[in-house]
Amino acid sequence: MTIRRASLASAAAFMLVLAAGCHKKAPPPPPPPPPVVTPQANKPTVAYFTAEPTTVSSGQPSSLRWSVTDATSVQIDNGIGAVSPNGRRAVYPTGTTTYTLTATGPSGSTDAQATVTVSTPPAPAPVQGPSSAESAAQILAHQVQDIHFDYDKSDIRPQDQPTLQADANALKTIFSMDPNFVVTIEGHCDERGSAEYNIALGDRRAAATRDALAGLGVPGDKLKTISYGKERPLCTDATEDCYQRNRRAHFSAGQ
Repeated sequence: MTIRRASLASAAAFMLVLAAGCHKKAPPPPPPPPPVVTPQANKPTVAYFTAEPTTVSSGQPSSLRWSVTDATSVQIDNGIGAVSPNGRRAVYPTGTTTYTLTATGPSGSTDAQATVTVSTPPAPAPVQGPSSAESAAQILAHQVQDIHFDYDKSDIRPQDQPTLQADANALKTIFSMDPNFVVTIEGHCDERGSAEYNIALGDRRAAATRDALAGLGVPGDKLKTISYGKERPLCTDATEDCYQRNRRAHFSAGQ
């Protein structure tokens, strides 16, 4: 009888433990994962956008220079169009012009401006008709065209002979109107090759143009030459069309 009571007590205790175990609280669920944060692209930044020089005479060059980061496209207005994020471009404004650079990226766009002021010469004293100096400068700016060259060459190409003859006629008109007028022939190259080599090549191109014009009757003592090598490109795109535009002899009013 005593053994039976002990067994019954043990069984009752076991059932109490089992019941307590059945009502044990479940562990809390794990916390949710942190939200995924997608990094936001930076807005385009224009490090600089400048014009050098900022003041020029009508038809004379100014060099636009720029540097842009975090942009997928870069545009400059006033007929320039799409450009690389870093570069420079020669412009020849005939009036005061503000150039706007627009850098566009996934997070928006950024604008920057550079202004080239075209100086106005002082009004001449009242005379009959325009002064000869002004007329000569206008002819030089509007009628005398650049002579272009093949890669690594300084000889006048056959296809440029008509342009050379038209330039000779315009220059003879200029010097007959103003005997004191002097024209500088600038030799330019594309970006390939060392700076020293291109200075020498630009000098040969300017000299070849001067000699060819003298052979067509233009007074050689009115023609000065200078080489800028690859330092003053018209455009900076790495294309053959851009290289061809930069290989040239350009005419400007001498000092």
